[in-house]
Amino acid sequence: MQKTLFFKTMMIGILMLLIGVPLMMIQSTISERMRFRDDAVRSIAADSVSEQTLLGPVLVLPYSETYEEEELVDQLTKKTVTRKYTLQHRHYVYPNELNVNGTIDTDHRYRGIHKVLTYSGQHSIHGDFVLPVIDQLIKDKPASQLNVGTPFIAMGLSDTRGLRNFPRIQWGGKSYEFKQESKLRSLQTGLHAPLEPMDLKAANTVKFSLELSVDGIERLHFVPIAKNNQITLASKWPHPQFGGRFLPSPKDRKIDQNGFSATWAISALSSGAQQQMTRRESGATTTPATDEAMAAVQAVPGLDSFSVTFIEPINVYSQADRAIKYGMLFVALTFAAFFLFEVLKQLPIHPIQYLLVGLALSLFFLLLVSVSEHIRFIFAYLMASGACIFLVGFYLSYVLQSWKRGMGFGCALTLLYGALFGLLSSESNALVMGSILLFALLSAIMVITRKVDWYQLGKSAAV
Repeated sequence: MQKTLFFKTMMIGILMLLIGVPLMMIQSTISERMRFRDDAVRSIAADSVSEQTLLGPVLVLPYSETYEEEELVDQLTKKTVTRKYTLQHRHYVYPNELNVNGTIDTDHRYRGIHKVLTYSGQHSIHGDFVLPVIDQLIKDKPASQLNVGTPFIAMGLSDTRGLRNFPRIQWGGKSYEFKQESKLRSLQTGLHAPLEPMDLKAANTVKFSLELSVDGIERLHFVPIAKNNQITLASKWPHPQFGGRFLPSPKDRKIDQNGFSATWAISALSSGAQQQMTRRESGATTTPATDEAMAAVQAVPGLDSFSVTFIEPINVYSQADRAIKYGMLFVALTFAAFFLFEVLKQLPIHPIQYLLVGLALSLFFLLLVSVSEHIRFIFAYLMASGACIFLVGFYLSYVLQSWKRGMGFGCALTLLYGALFGLLSSESNALVMGSILLFALLSAIMVITRKVDWYQLGKSAAV
């Protein structure tokens, strides 16, 4: 008695599964376009400059330890000889105060239809070092003699192709020029500036300053290596994302449509960067750094750091990927509306007509991602949804034998697309908005069908 109604609902379920196939194909296309965009980022990074990590400055004191030991050379005669040994060491001195004031400009680079955000930063760096006394240097032998070699200032920079100036460091009233390579075992890429030999007989404090202009792509990392670090960054880009081990204090952070400014105040008590770097330097081995390896290492692994990411407010591929997750819901709601129309108006709709409308709804997502690659996302959304609404409304005005009914379905689709855009625009509230929408739709269906006698309806359909 209920067989006809049962078979109808089974057919609708099968049609929904069939519509799921093109939806999955479109989702695969969106994922592929996302990979193309990531390839564009990697391609630009390989051809020009990648993300940047700034570490330092660090004062490196090479020194040698010389000592003598007597060795037994003849067991019978107990003859001994005195041999002299020399060991090479490095002592790392981290800044006592480190202040960085950076101003960052942004721009776009293109690879085909894909655009990538790049930045150019002008950083003013100053602070001071507390020099150690020679007796504070580590000895392997208590009676050995120490000889301090030529010290140098080291700065780690993950991609030196981004340097836009020839930096010099002002050290104790004198100017020293940087050279290639950091000469750090743990991060070879960067710069170093040889200094004059130092007299470490008494403690001394030396002030320094330098100007650094660095270009990069999308993300900038800092390693707070000093005892007291204060890093201030400002930019006209209004969409930063702060990450890493440390975040700027809310009172020291300002973001609006004119850009952002943020200050990080980090002490060595809250950061383990000094201890981590010392362990890396003492345990690491010097190996050649290939371009591929350095491209993969942005924030130095194992060191505390923080970052600023310059993000696009709307990534068309992530938006389209989020939208298509609601694709099956669109189809289900439309088919449910058709089924209710058949039930309430006694106007049969053929499964082929269900299928054609479902395909039209599916093509909306393909139109959305393809058009949004060339124009702004909101205009692409309006164009794709408008085309789909017009096509479905026009088709249903003939299927339902009334232009008013077709227009009614078109208005319902307009509300549905508007609700979807609201979900996409409010990512943080998407769950609660989606839950309320589904509850409202289910409530509407229950209210509309509250007086339907499904048993009687099944009898009528059987006859």
